[in-house]
This record gives sequence, structure tokens and C-alpha cells, in this order.
Amino acid sequence: MKFNYMNRSSAGGIFLGIVMLLSVTLVMLPPSVYADEISVTSIALEETSLLELTNDSTEEVNTLRIWLGTDFNFKSFKTQEGWTGEKNSEGVIIFTSAESIKPGESVKFGVKTDKPNSGINWKALDGKNTQVDTGISVAEELPPVENNPASNNPDPAESNGNVGNAGESMSSESTFRIVPKEPKIGSTIRVTGDKFGPSQEFDFYIDTQKLGSFQTDQNGHFMTTMKIPDNQNASRVDFKVKDAEGNEKKKSIRIEEGDTRISVDANIPLTVKGVPNIIHRGDFLEPFGTGEPNSAITAEINSPNGEVINSRTAEVDSQGNWKVEEPISVALDAPFGKYSATISDGRENIVIDWTIESDKKIIITPTNLKVNPGEIMKFNGTALPNMPIELVLEDPLGKEITSDIVQVDSSGFVSFEYPTEQSTPEGTYTLVASQEKDTEFIYAGIGQLPTIPANLEFDKLNYKASESAIITLSGKASEIISLLIIDPSDKPKGEAVSITLQPDGRGTHTVDLEGFGSGVYTAVISKGSAQSTEIFTVGLQTGSGEIDINTTKVEYNSGDSILILGETKSSNVLITLTMTDPEGNVIKTKETFSDKNKKISESSFRIPSDGKSGVWTINAKSGSNFDEVEIDVVTSLEEGMVVSVIDGGNIPGTGDTIIIKVFGAQQNVEIEIISAEGETIDMLEGVITSDGIIDQIWPIPSETPPGTYTVKVTNPTDSAETTYEIQ
Repeated sequence: MKFNYMNRSSAGGIFLGIVMLLSVTLVMLPPSVYADEISVTSIALEETSLLELTNDSTEEVNTLRIWLGTDFNFKSFKTQEGWTGEKNSEGVIIFTSAESIKPGESVKFGVKTDKPNSGINWKALDGKNTQVDTGISVAEELPPVENNPASNNPDPAESNGNVGNAGESMSSESTFRIVPKEPKIGSTIRVTGDKFGPSQEFDFYIDTQKLGSFQTDQNGHFMTTMKIPDNQNASRVDFKVKDAEGNEKKKSIRIEEGDTRISVDANIPLTVKGVPNIIHRGDFLEPFGTGEPNSAITAEINSPNGEVINSRTAEVDSQGNWKVEEPISVALDAPFGKYSATISDGRENIVIDWTIESDKKIIITPTNLKVNPGEIMKFNGTALPNMPIELVLEDPLGKEITSDIVQVDSSGFVSFEYPTEQSTPEGTYTLVASQEKDTEFIYAGIGQLPTIPANLEFDKLNYKASESAIITLSGKASEIISLLIIDPSDKPKGEAVSITLQPDGRGTHTVDLEGFGSGVYTAVISKGSAQSTEIFTVGLQTGSGEIDINTTKVEYNSGDSILILGETKSSNVLITLTMTDPEGNVIKTKETFSDKNKKISESSFRIPSDGKSGVWTINAKSGSNFDEVEIDVVTSLEEGMVVSVIDGGNIPGTGDTIIIKVFGAQQNVEIEIISAEGETIDMLEGVITSDGIIDQIWPIPSETPPGTYTVKVTNPTDSAETTYEIQ
């Protein structure tokens, strides 16, 4: 009954290891790692549960947050002395204490729900409100009242007592489960359990009817197949695991009527899909297939050296279909090599193989496949070193909600975070990572596990009518998606076509553009009610007239997005936008266009989180025509005062000038112009504005010789300098 974060993240699917995903990571960890955990165990009697938090980690715990599934609610709770509890508006109970639970200590809490719950989610935090561990605790039912030592106190929420030990063969932590969760008359079920006595024999019952026997392995784990009798009544029964002395563990589950379902005689074959032959670290998979209706699928996963490293289960529905309950993200440290899995539905076995390779250049995964609203969504991974990478996070509707351009250092490590709020919409979020010509899609869920959406990407923006457009597609393995092209008049261009993705969830499609008129087109791919769109253009030319661009403001902070607006003399003009930092480094280049109304609108540019203070330039070019706009970027005051110099142009009556800009000064500064020989040419006073910026014009004396000059600014608390070349 102990669930730690790593085990929980790998639970819920037949293949949570089918790519050694979770399974390999689990096995490769040294035994000492498993002691460093928080465990929350619970016992229950109908609607009431007694939880015990045990701190086996190296951190101290000050707060425990618990919450239920959407169909359950807390009615009351009771805390141990020294702890306080509060139920917030989201239904989360927050237990806190000034005295922390130190390593090796434990604390108990009692809760009562509106109906028997299937599990209590929990999160343990330290005194700084930093997460220590998280998981889910599934309650163990108390024995019948006549055998229950706690029968004089039937409400665990009002007691701090412990469940008695049932003997060496089983304990209060021994637990088992039935797959599928809603068994039917005459169906085959899988029974799996943990924390029983090692290498011991047990019997399995429905009420008083014995169905069979099994033996646990050396770790106290078992997995066995049983069949519900055809003469069993559709009613609530007790499934029991009994030892030789009559001690038992039981679960009360309702057996349903047998469906008017596909007959076993139909001989639905056992199949597995969604596991391609070649897999990469960071891949996101959702295995599925077919098997014997109303049975259970089991899988034993073997490492490259042939060792069984994990086993998982999944339910087969009445139509003979199954899929993993929780999607699989291949671990970033998964060993390379060839893996295999033996799959069984109790009737037949098959063996599948896959190889983990390393030819992907961008390998990023979420640290958690699912986060709750209000938590931080985190991604980690690797990319090509010493190069910038663009990271764009899209919401479930495909709308960009945040992005960043990050300079990857020599280690190649990439990290990205998005702090969510309680009001953040739930659903699947997509992180689009682009570096040079490589693009990867990474998925995570808020409030739910992610599902793989359908995505498309063109090999370029603009095509000639004599060319063919190549579309790269991604989605669920082997799924069929529909592609429809919308023309510039917003009408369908021909009929929708169906495309079947490959076993790795990828695919390509070529669109012959013969007969396509000049203009802006939209490609729409759909699967059910879900859609994804992408723009492409045909026959657009660079403009022969003027371009005018601007930004919605002139001052930006690090991480700010930039909306570029403008217009051209002609409609449907192809334009290249380039953003350059104060040191002349090109940060981003993107091809775009003016629409049929001659308007330009581009919102994909953003100041990097580590962007330098100073004057940035955005250039729009189409043929021989161009326009340029300058923006001021102010970074965190932590980096102190920053100075930059730009050309101020020729002012009638004054002559050539430069503009000296100072950021983060906090107060007025003294500006010194110094020649290459170290001679002070001029001294100026820079007066700070209410916006915290200094703009100082310096008329260049006509007798000033060409050369490199130093501009130095100082005040009582800070100083900064830069150089400028006078032609």
C-alpha cells in the first residue's frame, strides 16, 4: 500500500515499461534510492479512512495536501495533535504544522468522504512549500466487524489506532487488485498483488467458492489468471485472498451481467500497436491493440541482456480492444539497445521487439505527465549544444501561451517551466521545440493525463504553383486522420483525404499544387472533433513597393512577446522579418506575408529570457524594400547599470549625433567620452526619466577623428561602459 512518486508515474498501463520507459529507470536505480521516499498508507471502512504519512526521505515535511477524484468529496477530517487542517474551495484538504515531520517520523490523519473512494491523492511539502514527494494512496479495507480489532471504534476518522498484523503471510500493507475493474459473468480476470509473504501459497475465492490457488514470488508479488464462473449471479461479491491459516484480504466488487458481446469463438487475435521498431529517448507512446474480450492483457518486459525488468496489465473491453491507461514517456536516461516484451491475454502469447536509438537531436520530456492547476509544469532534456533553441508552449486549442528563445550551453541541457494557476484550462499542452531545421512536439497534461494530438508542419511557407508541398504529420500510432485544404476565399480546395500514420505516429503527405492560384491557404487536419491548422502560401512574390512596420510599444522586458504590425503597398507580399540584439547577433528570422488587405501581423517574436539590455532592431525586408524599427529592452535590475550607443543621425544645425542610452541607473549619471588614447573628449550629465531610462544625445564635434571611442557612465553606486566607432 505504499506508493512513491516514481512508482505512481509508472503505474496504470500494460507497457509502462514497454519501452523500458519507467521500467528500465525503475530497475536501474540502486536499492538505496527506494528508501528516500514519503509513503502515505491508509485503511478504510466504507466512507472513512485513516491515513498515515511516514517520512523515509532525507527532507522534513510541514504540509500534506490531499484531494479526491472528480466524483468524490470530503465530508470531514480529523488531525493529530499539533496539526491544523483546512479544506479550500477546490476541495483540497491542507494539513499543516509548525513542527515538521523529520526523517523516520510519522503522523496520522482521519478523513470521511461522501462515498467509498478509490484512492486519495497526496502531496508532501517542506517548510518552504517546496514539493518533497507526491503519490496516491489506495485504502485497504478493514476485516469484517466480528474479526476486526477496531470494531469498537468503526470510524477511522475518529481514531489513531493501527490495523492488526494478519501474520507472516500478509500484513496491513498487503494489497491486491482485479483487472478489469468491472468483471463480468464468465469473463477471465487478472489478479495481481504486492507485499504478501514471499514464496507462499494462497487461495483465491469469490465469497465462499474457491476459484484457484497461486504462489507469490520472492518479493511477495503475484500475478495470476482466474475465471468468473458462468453460473455466478450478477451481484456484489467479496473477492478474497486466503492463506493456509484462514487469514484473508478481500475486496468488495460488483460482478456485472455478461454483455451481448463478441463471442470468444470469434477468435479476436492478440495484437499490439503503438510500439514502433525504433524508439528514441523522450518519445511519447500510447500502446493499444486487441485481445480476448473482457479479459486482461499482461506484459513482461525484457532488457537488452534478457532480464525481466517489469510486468504490466491492461483491460480488454467487450469488443476486444485494449489500450494503456496512462501514456508512456521514454526516460531520458533509458539505456540504448534492443528490448522485448512477452504479451498474453490468457489465451495466446506474442513477443514484440523494439530498439532504443539516439539519432534525435532534440530530446525533451516533461518531469510529470500530469500536473494540477496551480502547479508548475516543467520540461527537461537535451539539444544541440552552443546553439539557440526556440520553445513554444501551446494550450489545448493550439494557441501559443508562452515561448522563449534559449541559448543552449556546452552541456546541451535544456530546461523550461510554465507556472499554472487554478484558473488555467485543463487539457493536453504541447511544447514545440525548434532548433535549426529540427522540430519536436512534447506533451503534458494539466488536470488530466495528456493525449497525443494531431500536428502538421510544412517544409516551407511559400511555394511555386509548379511545386509540391510536403507536409510532416504526427499523432497517435497508426491512426487515420483527415486532411482538408481551404483556399484563399475560405472554400474547400477539393475533397478531404484520409492519411494513415505510421506505427511511430509520424507520416508525410505531398500536395500537388498544380492549379493552385496565388494566395494564402490553410491546411486543416482533424481526428474526431480535434483539429489542427497550418498556413501556407502559393505564388507570393517579394514586393516592389514600400514596407512600413512598427511594434505596439517601444520598451520591453526579458521574456516579453512582441506584436509586429504593418502594411505593404501591395497585397500578398512575401516578407522576411529579422530580430537582432544590441551586439548585432541575429536572434530570430521568420518568413511571413501581408494579407489580401495589405496588412502585416506577426506575434511569434519574443525577447529571450536572457536577452541583453539595450537597443534591439527588427528588420522587415521584401526584395529591395525594407523597413526597420528599434525597441528598448530592459532586463532585471540585478544585472546593474547597462549602457548602449546608437546612431542619432544628422540633425540640421547640429551635425552628426549619437544617442547614449542607460538602463538600470536608479539615479542621474555622469557620461564620459574617451578616445582610443585614453583622452577624455567630453563630459555630459545623464538625467534619469520616470521610466528609469536615460536618453542622452551627443553632437559629435566636427573635428573628431574617426576611430573607436569608449562611452563610460558612472554614479555613486554603479558604473558601465561600451564602445562606439565613429566613421
